[in-house]
Amino acid sequence: MKKTFSDEDLIKNLSLYYLNRHLKKKPIEKYHRTIDESPLHDREKYRKKSEILLLNSFMHHFPEVKFENLTCESPDFIAKLNDKKIGIELTEVINHLEMKKVESTLNKMFRQAEILLEQEDTTKYRGVYFLEFYPNLKCDNLEEQQENIISIYKSIKKNKGVGCVKSVRKSFHRRNVFITHEYSMNLFDELCSEKILELIEKKNEKFPYYDTSVDECWLVIVSDMNSLASRYTFIQDREHLNEVKSPFHKIFHLENLCGNITSIK
Repeated sequence: MKKTFSDEDLIKNLSLYYLNRHLKKKPIEKYHRTIDESPLHDREKYRKKSEILLLNSFMHHFPEVKFENLTCESPDFIAKLNDKKIGIELTEVINHLEMKKVESTLNKMFRQAEILLEQEDTTKYRGVYFLEFYPNLKCDNLEEQQENIISIYKSIKKNKGVGCVKSVRKSFHRRNVFITHEYSMNLFDELCSEKILELIEKKNEKFPYYDTSVDECWLVIVSDMNSLASRYTFIQDREHLNEVKSPFHKIFHLENLCGNITSIK
């Protein structure tokens, strides 16, 4: 059975995060090396690397945090803070469930277009391409997806929108061809506080099974602003978050683009 993503694809996807100037690269690189040296399967390593990248904004707010165990489960990480052993459970809140499937399909199309361009001439086309699509984009079946792949391929070759692609913006990258979405902020893109509360309730149920050797266990809820399915502009009815009841010692919500953090408990 053919893999949806190769190991090279996974490494390339992670590399996109390094274009974000807000990253604290030194600790991130050190933590990634530690994960690479672990006996985890490559897919698990990728997941752990992605999770620690989502926590980059968290490290800006808590620079004294030192991660001690990056490969554990329940909670996801164990860190040291002010002589306390802190368990950190990380979870992503999905704001647009309907976009999750679309985004997954788009990422597969991006990978196929990258392969075409690199097979033709990696040196000529290397870079990061941010694509904006027309709102009537269709990718329900293989025929439509193939047409979109060709449009993406031609748009990058011509450095202008073709077919389903409205616009192309290129950024430097020294090694490969990367394709991703153009970031666009909708001023009325709200994240319902109920989604955050529901997520906390689900994690509360699992709390008794977390590592009991830690002094405190924190829940960190992340909005991955690099994802179409997770981004938001504001939290609706934020005051409802003050009513939360949970065994977690602290609960935070953060977004990984500007690093805004909300203390829920």
